[in-house]
Order: sequence, then C-alpha cells, then structure tokens
Amino acid sequence: MERIDAHPTHLFKGHKIRPGKPYPFGATLVPGGVNFSIFSHHADYCVLLLFEKGAPEPYAVIPFRGMFSKVGTNEPEWADFRIGKVFTMTILDLDHENIEYGYRMDGSSYPRAKHGEPGIYRFDPSQILMDPYAKSIGGRDAWGVVPDKSDPYQHRSRIVFDDFDWEGDRPPELPIEDLVIYEAHVRGFTRHASSGIKSSMAGTFTGLREKIPYLKELGINCIELMPIFEFDEFEHSKYDEASGKWVKMNYWGYSTVGFFAPKAGFAATGRIGDGTMVADELKTMIKELHRNDIEVILDVVFNHTAEGNEYGPIISYCGIDNPTYYMLTPEGYYYNFSGTGNTLNCNNPIVRNMVLDALRFWVAEYHIDGFRFDLASILSRDPFGAPMANPPLLEALAFDPVLGKCKLIAEAWDAGGLYQVGSFPAYGRWAEWNGKSRDTYRRFLKGDCGMAGAMSQIIQGSPNLYRGRGATASINFITCHDGFTLYDTVSYNNKHNSANLEDNRDGANDNNSWNCGWEGETEDPAINALRRRQIKNAVSMLMVSQGVPMILQGDEVGCTKYGNNNTYCHDNELNWLDWTLVEKNYDLFRFFKHIIALRHAHPILRNGCHLRNQDWKGTGYADITWHGTQAWHADWNGNVIAFMLNGSYVKEGYDEDDFIYVAMNMHWDALPFDMPMLPPEYQWLLSVNTSMPSPEDIFPPGQERILDNQQSMLVGGRSVAILLGRKKQS
Repeated sequence: MERIDAHPTHLFKGHKIRPGKPYPFGATLVPGGVNFSIFSHHADYCVLLLFEKGAPEPYAVIPFRGMFSKVGTNEPEWADFRIGKVFTMTILDLDHENIEYGYRMDGSSYPRAKHGEPGIYRFDPSQILMDPYAKSIGGRDAWGVVPDKSDPYQHRSRIVFDDFDWEGDRPPELPIEDLVIYEAHVRGFTRHASSGIKSSMAGTFTGLREKIPYLKELGINCIELMPIFEFDEFEHSKYDEASGKWVKMNYWGYSTVGFFAPKAGFAATGRIGDGTMVADELKTMIKELHRNDIEVILDVVFNHTAEGNEYGPIISYCGIDNPTYYMLTPEGYYYNFSGTGNTLNCNNPIVRNMVLDALRFWVAEYHIDGFRFDLASILSRDPFGAPMANPPLLEALAFDPVLGKCKLIAEAWDAGGLYQVGSFPAYGRWAEWNGKSRDTYRRFLKGDCGMAGAMSQIIQGSPNLYRGRGATASINFITCHDGFTLYDTVSYNNKHNSANLEDNRDGANDNNSWNCGWEGETEDPAINALRRRQIKNAVSMLMVSQGVPMILQGDEVGCTKYGNNNTYCHDNELNWLDWTLVEKNYDLFRFFKHIIALRHAHPILRNGCHLRNQDWKGTGYADITWHGTQAWHADWNGNVIAFMLNGSYVKEGYDEDDFIYVAMNMHWDALPFDMPMLPPEYQWLLSVNTSMPSPEDIFPPGQERILDNQQSMLVGGRSVAILLGRKKQS
C-alpha cells in the first residue's frame, strides 16, 4: 500500500517537499525522504543547504519560507515550513547516503555582534551552520589530516542509516559496586607502533576491540573512554615551521563539536567518509566489549563547546541561537565556568532537552552503560551562573526512564570554583569522582603523618562525604588522565611540562607526589625497587577500599609521561601506551591482575552501603575494626593503619566471605604488626606482601599461603600486607 506521506505537496527548483514534523530534531529518515527539523527561538530566516559529500558549494538551497510551486497545478504558492519556533520540512527522493547538509540563519530583528566583540546575538547568514543533532559529522574524517581552512563549511552534518545487527546484545548491567573502571583514550590505547595493531587500524575503535583479551586478562570490567564525541584535533593547534610538524594538537578532545556524532577520526572507516560505517565500527566494539562482560562509560563534555568565546568560530550553536545555548552576561560576554571560553546554558529547557536527547540516543543506539560528566558542577548552575538548589537538568537525568540503569558519574567541580565533592545534587543516582580520595591516597602513600584518620574514611567509601548515599557514590582513584601517571607520582616531586610550550605554567602545582629520592629516571636499583613497591602499595590501597576503583590506562605497566602532568596537546609517545612495557614491567602487570582478582573474589570489599563500625549481627566482631601495630589500637596520628573486615557483613549481612586484614605501613622502616585474634576455627593466610619481590608479593585467589605465625607479622617499610582469615579445612 502506497503511503500518502511519501508524496510531495510543494516543489522548489525541482525538489519535492512536504511540511515536516518538528520532532525529533535533526535529520531523520522517513518514508521516501528525509525530515529536517531545527529549533531557533530568535531566527526569522532559515534555509537548508544540501551538498554532495565534500563539495565546496551546495547543490540546493531551499528556504523554509517563501514562494513554492504547488504540486499538481504547478501554481506559485507562499509556504512557511515552520511550526512554532521549529523550522521543519521533509525533502523527498534524496540520495541520503551521499549528501551533507547545513543551514543558514538570520534574525533581522536583533542586532548582530561582530566577531571579537561582545553581543547577545551572533546571526550571520554568510555562515553555514552544522545541525546540533547531526548523527555524523564530516570534515575531520581521518585523524591528523590537515583540514582545508578555506572550506566554508568545516564541520558538515551527515545522515546515518541505522541497520546495525546487535545480535541480541544487552548491556551487562553490572552492579556499580562490582566495577573496576579503566580510564582509556581510544587513540592512545593502540596508536603506539608496539601495539601490534595493523597501522590502518591503530588508534581506532577497531584497534581497541582487538585488545579486549588484554583487558580481560587484567580483570577490569568497565572501560571509561575519554571523549569520543566529534571534536577538532586541530582546534588551537600549533605548527612548528622549524620541524615542519604540528607540535600541539587537541589530543584529549575535551571540546565538543557535536553531541550526537562519534569522532570519525577514531574509526578505521573514517577515511571512507561514511558516517554509517563509523557508527557501525563503534557499535561493533561495544558489542564485543559487552560479550566479554565489560561495560562502556563515556566521558562526556556538556559544559562548553568548541566555539569558544566571542573570538571563536561560528560552527553551530552560537549562529543558531546564541542566548539559548550559552550563558551570557548582560553585555553579551560569555560566562566562562569551563575555563575554555564559553559555558553551555545547560538549564535552559532547550539545551536541557538536547542533553537528555543526546544521552538517550547514546544509550538506545549505541548501548552505552554510563556517563562520566566533565566539570559536572556547571550542570547545576542557572543561566547567570549561580548554583541551583534543585538543578532541573541533574534531576531530569537522575529520573529519566531511558537512562534508568545507566551509571551517572560527576566530576563534581568546575573551573569557576564550584567544588561539590560530597555535596553534588545526587537524587539517589549520581556517583562522584572523589577528588578527596585521590589527595588522601597520595599523601598517605608518600608517608605524610596524621593521614590515618582521613585514610580510614576513604577505606570505608568516604561516609563523611556520602552518608546516606552509600559507598558507591565514591569513585576512588589515585590517577586519571589529568595529572601524573602512577609511575610519575612516585618518580617526580614537580611537574615537567616544558613540552607543552607554556613555560611550565600549565598543569597543577600541588600533586602530592614523591620521587623516592631522585627526580625522574635513575639507574639506582634501590630507588627503582621502592618506586615499584609504591605503585603496588597504591593499587592495593585502591582495591581494598569500599567504593568503586578506577585506574588509568598504562598504570598497570608503569607508563610514564616523564613528569608532564598536563599532556592534553600531545599526539605522540607521551600519550600513546607503550606495549613493550607489558613485558618489561610484567611484575607490575601481574600484581595489578591479581589484586583486581582479589577484589572480585571478595564481596566484603564491595559493599554498596557503608559499614557501620558495629557488631550488629552479634558475631563477636564489628563489620570493620581499626588497628595499628598493636591489634585494636589504631594510631590516628601516624603513617600506619590496619583494619579488619568481617566477612559476615557482606551485602548488609546477606552473604558470607573471609575475614580480611590489611596492614598499611607507610613508615620508612619495617614494623611488627599484631593481628587481631580470629575465631578458633579460622586461620590467617597471606595474600599480599608488597615488600616481597615478585612472584612472592601476591598470591592468586585460592593459592594464598598459611602463615606460620598466626599472631604477628613483620610488615616492611612502605609496604602493604593483606591477610585472609579463613576457616580451617577439616
């Protein structure tokens, strides 16, 4: 049966047109054609431009309002394809696989700000605007290919055809307390020549997919990808005439061009210029990760865009409706709570819906398992920058039905000084990057005295910060992309950012790091041994803490950035994982693998709720007890702490586990630790002793060794010991 809505009502220079549908926004395939829909509150002029892929000039320019020909009679007829504030029309018989599209807009009733000057409205009908809802964006199809700056349309909207076969894929829906998160960069993970990935696929979604066995062996069950939304690696790039190379790139990608499109330059198929193939490559990677029970969290940047301030380019949002999309001062300057020039007006209803639509799209179409929100505190500000008591966007995200099973993780601060770690509006859903855990771990690790009390909070999942929200509100980490690697944390006292060409002014100055006696690389075996032990200490602290641990790509093999704590601009070995380190530092990889396995094997380490420090089941032992070198006597002023977990309190007492005793000695010398006495039918087994060389430093689950001395043990200086209290076998 032939559909009526596949027939045109109007003609414009041979193009067949019907009135469009306002929702959904963007370009949507409909029977016989494509429905185009775009919102602007203030524009009164809008035309649709159609291009052949890559063509510098459009082959069709179709107004949304004007004189058209009526189908059937061919009589001229005035038509206005607009509903409310939405310009929308359906174009029939389009070769949607081979076109790109854009818009020109103007608002004749409003004064137009000049480039470089403040102003509320930035309409410029000479500019071609990208669709904010574009599902594919051309213009940067292959990473690092220098763009043609004379192209009048740099970031080009494309149409994606969705026919991907998910083969029954469903998100793993792992409990958040069971996650071990691995923060990674798609390009950096396999771009290094040592990755073993074919050069045409190195640094892509396909390259990452081929390394899934490595991730499985390591034991992580969640990968958090640094930004994969389309961004411009040449934004603010710098060309060095002397070397003939681009020496600075927007490598990390925290500057979004489009919120609905994956970065084509991260796809091996990107060069083909087919957005559907890019989408399918990413979906294939996600499907394979899910088949291996690994969830995918995206690091998303909704706090600003790549358009920058009044000196920035007009790509999309500011040319469509500047005061809707951005926070502006009354004089027309951009508020800058992101530190990058502009701030997205996230609690404007239109922008709020765009954010919701984008996240729903990634969940529904790409099966994404969760999101980490960069500078998420901005999402709690009103249009004038004031923090809101009940931010509607955060509330909407928390209660959205499509996002109902997603992990929502906030970087609970912004560049405007709003620091909300522990106070982020959570609505019972949001977790936070616990920046205070990072600082506490590091200070305790380097031996600062008086940190035992703070460590006791971190070990419990920070009940002082998240009381009422549970331990899973805390995403614990020691390192992330922003700052030192773990190796550099124990190898440098100071940042060494000269490669960034900013005279070492950029990057954090307060790193809470310690170089173990020598700044940077050394051949001293004692210092190198201490650094390795400190790395093992660090990951041990992380894995025995309640909450959700996150490790940084490459920390498991001692990756270094040579003291650079802000490698945002380097597309080179500073950011590419050197896979030769897996063999060179295999003892570290082995330790990471087994300490992660230890966490997976013991649910007492992964309680969703906070422990109570009470024996509320009457077992004779509280759920967690605190000790020092003497059992039951903690020293809160020193640099030593020990604790014991009672396996009878797993999952609020509904499951059983071993006792676990952890002694952390960050004193420079070895100290004897008296262990708490176990019930008569139990005995202590040694699981971890970082003071021992590999492979005696850690025993895989099930291969722990019974201690000869069941009352006390000597814990080496700057070392961690983990014991299991297990029932004796009859």
